[in-house]
Amino acid sequence: QILNDEMCEICEVWTAESLFPCRICPRVYHDGCLRRMGYLQKDSAVEVTETAHTETGWSCYYCDNLNLLLTEEEMYSLMETLKNCKIIPGACLTLDDFLHYKHQVHKQQFERTMPEAQEEQAALQFNALDPDKKGHIEWQDFLSHESIQLLQKIRPQNALLRLLTPKERERARTAFLALDQDNDGFIGEGECRQARHTWFRKHQKEMLSCNVSISHVGPISEGSPTSSRNSKSPEKILPATKQEETSIDWPGFLRENVAYILAARPNSAALHLQPLA
Repeated sequence: QILNDEMCEICEVWTAESLFPCRICPRVYHDGCLRRMGYLQKDSAVEVTETAHTETGWSCYYCDNLNLLLTEEEMYSLMETLKNCKIIPGACLTLDDFLHYKHQVHKQQFERTMPEAQEEQAALQFNALDPDKKGHIEWQDFLSHESIQLLQKIRPQNALLRLLTPKERERARTAFLALDQDNDGFIGEGECRQARHTWFRKHQKEMLSCNVSISHVGPISEGSPTSSRNSKSPEKILPATKQEETSIDWPGFLRENVAYILAARPNSAALHLQPLA
């Protein structure tokens, strides 16, 4: 069993039920300490108190910040790329800003214009990062998204797996076992994709519930490959079976989904649907 710390990370005082646990790491906090240190603003105070003790959970300020996963060299590389693409740190990005950035990065990397199909994919990424349809994406959500992209480009998969915490592994294991209904230690590739596109969601406020399974934490977004199936007529959809597709064991399941698990750390409602393959 994974146990949380017994004392507040900030004041190092134990006061039992008034401590709020992080869903990623074992740290616990007083909401008053978080507020005093500036880590808990008014708009996020309710979210902490409502979700910290549910299965949805709340990420502390360490785990919420994906930039902390980057080394100093990796962060410098990312900042140089943003600077070269004239992205202003701290500013929100519109769709035009985001597409311009993606075009610039592609041109720098491949010395050619980004294909139309990739531009459409970038637009889907933008929509996923703007779940409230504000017409812009927040700087921190953009930076989190780019941090995950960079980690996948630079680090081998084993290095990404080492970033997972025991809590994250336990949740992923629970999701895997729920899909392995015949208990043979394998699930289908389609089931693996389904888990990826369903647990990697953030709850809407009205959907908060302590009974929600980690593998079913919200609706499939319109940009998700899984959602496209809904537009097909029922008779054209053939149920997938483990015999018809590649079987995946637990280590393979974790490797396949490590980027999604890491990208789900922030408290933001933004959806990072498409980490690099």
